[in-house]
Amino acid sequence: MKIGVIYGSTRVNGNTERLAEEVVKELPDVTRINLLDYQFKDITDQRHDTKGFSPVEDEYNKIIDQVLECDVLLFATPIYWYGMTSVMKRFVDRWSQTVRDERYPKFKEQMSKKDAYIIAVGGDHPREKGMPLVQQFIYTCGFIGLNYKGFLLGEGSKPNDILMDDKALEEARELGGVLKQRTENES
Repeated sequence: MKIGVIYGSTRVNGNTERLAEEVVKELPDVTRINLLDYQFKDITDQRHDTKGFSPVEDEYNKIIDQVLECDVLLFATPIYWYGMTSVMKRFVDRWSQTVRDERYPKFKEQMSKKDAYIIAVGGDHPREKGMPLVQQFIYTCGFIGLNYKGFLLGEGSKPNDILMDDKALEEARELGGVLKQRTENES
């Protein structure tokens, strides 16, 4: 079983990344996709154009190809203004194009075979104010067919604050244990 972590932070080694790494630290087959490492453009909405979407020359397909190789996806994003970061949103928005891309004719079918979790960290009561992000993610999973499995919310604002959130760290270890057990059972 291959785990994919999609990092959507705009800060390298931030609190969200630290929490996600706590989840996957003992897992054998993890693909780490840091969206900041790729140049990909915003979507141009051409859903209703007679010719459909125009091809886009960027690195988005490098990301989606890695995503499609994974069995479980962990979407790791800080909570910015009660939602996901702009880089994570830009990535998800591009799925509208991928659904209609002839190079990915079974995109939704492939996504429907994957489990998905969200890992998010915020500094202003994230277990309460992060719920709009969780709800958005649930709807997104439902639309694209991902099997939504749950969320992990942590509290942190300044660098390394997450290391003081014992509850989030314990939940991260528990999720890592569940994924490790599942990996062992499937091998």
